[in-house]
Amino acid sequence: MLDLAIDKTHDESRQGEAFASLETDLIPFSKKFYIESYGCAMNFADSEVVASILKNNGYGITTHFEEADLIFVNTCSIREKAEETIRQRLTQFKKVKRYNPSVLVGVLGCMAERLKSKLIEEEKLVDLVIGPDAYRTLPHLIEEAESGQKGVNVLLSREETYSDISPIRLNSNGVTAFVSIMRGCNNMCSFCVVPFTRGRERSRDAHSVISECTQLFNDGYREVTLLGQNVDSYQWIDPDHKKVVSFAQLMEMVAQISPLLRVRFSTSHPKDINDDVLFTIKKYDNICKNIHLPVQSGSTRILQMMNRTYTREWYLAKVDRIREILPGCGLSTDTISGFCSETEEDHQDTLSLFEYCEFDLAYMYYYSNRPGTLADRRFKDDVTLEIKKRRLQEIVDIHRVHSLKSMQKEVGKIATVLIEGDSKKSEKDWAGRNDQNKMVIFPKEGAFKKGDYVQVLIDRCTGGTLLGSICS
Repeated sequence: MLDLAIDKTHDESRQGEAFASLETDLIPFSKKFYIESYGCAMNFADSEVVASILKNNGYGITTHFEEADLIFVNTCSIREKAEETIRQRLTQFKKVKRYNPSVLVGVLGCMAERLKSKLIEEEKLVDLVIGPDAYRTLPHLIEEAESGQKGVNVLLSREETYSDISPIRLNSNGVTAFVSIMRGCNNMCSFCVVPFTRGRERSRDAHSVISECTQLFNDGYREVTLLGQNVDSYQWIDPDHKKVVSFAQLMEMVAQISPLLRVRFSTSHPKDINDDVLFTIKKYDNICKNIHLPVQSGSTRILQMMNRTYTREWYLAKVDRIREILPGCGLSTDTISGFCSETEEDHQDTLSLFEYCEFDLAYMYYYSNRPGTLADRRFKDDVTLEIKKRRLQEIVDIHRVHSLKSMQKEVGKIATVLIEGDSKKSEKDWAGRNDQNKMVIFPKEGAFKKGDYVQVLIDRCTGGTLLGSICS
């Protein structure tokens, strides 16, 4: 499962409910569309595919929904709060139709598949509902909606990867980009809606991945993040050479495009990240030493109920192996507090696991029952909201100590930082990330520009940011 929660003490530029727009000179198309994306990085990447399809069918992009002929919301269903936020936004967009009856409002993504009937028939909030595997049918569905019908296609596919579509980079800084390498998920974690909203795993043609990454590098991008619900299970059969391309091999192929192209990836399921992946990371300086390894719980009993397919001890051994092969590797995680039947002993197991692992970054939630999941059908959501929040806060408190400790370890060191753009707080400062994905802020000096690598001496830090100056 991709990162879907937020630790508010950390940089939020890549997470949560955010607006995706394109900063470019608007071409005078006859019709325009506006799109907002919520949730995980995969949703943002999908919005870039949608933008490409619409542009190729004569639609221009606008950053102002008031002037759009099409308004789309790319949705997330992982938590109840996310769905509530999206409903509120759709209600706002519905009001636009009062002064522009011809405008069409549509829902894309996971929430579209899960709540199609309710959104159209009961709440009458939208004109179009398009699931993650149906974006190619958008032009036809728009025609249907323009004729007064409701445009709906939420069919899941066993083949669709959009490998031949060149995404339009939305909200791009021109330096970093997401590249989707696979879709769907075969892991039936009992709390998760992804297998039901995005379907089964299918891996993208490796040649198309390399082509997209190469083009990004030629266009000036200097970092790509390879995306999938579970990237380590990537497996593509090359029909020409009759051989299987694994994730480790694909990552190596991307790294070989240029030593100036940084490579990241997200997300790894602990059961699938193997030594081949770890040794490939070690082999290439431009593959970032940073791994997101969701644990979800520190209790073996709860992990079994979640259908995570590993034990507490197995996870800790995997963390030890990562740190043995990749000393200093950044490590982040996801965790859920208050899952069905969780006891204080189970909770203490999670706290002690956090104490052992000392994660650099954590995305922490309390459990939100999602209708249709295995947990919804099998278990009772019997932990009170008060207890969930209290346990979550205890996890957050421990993690903040570790996060600060992780930052403090970097003070006095020299970091290689890729400049991503201006600091949010001051145009006099640059912002970028080091190898471990930690945000670094430093004064603008010399003739450096966005996309350059610089050596920065870290002289101080906060709980979520490193601060320093360019080495002379």
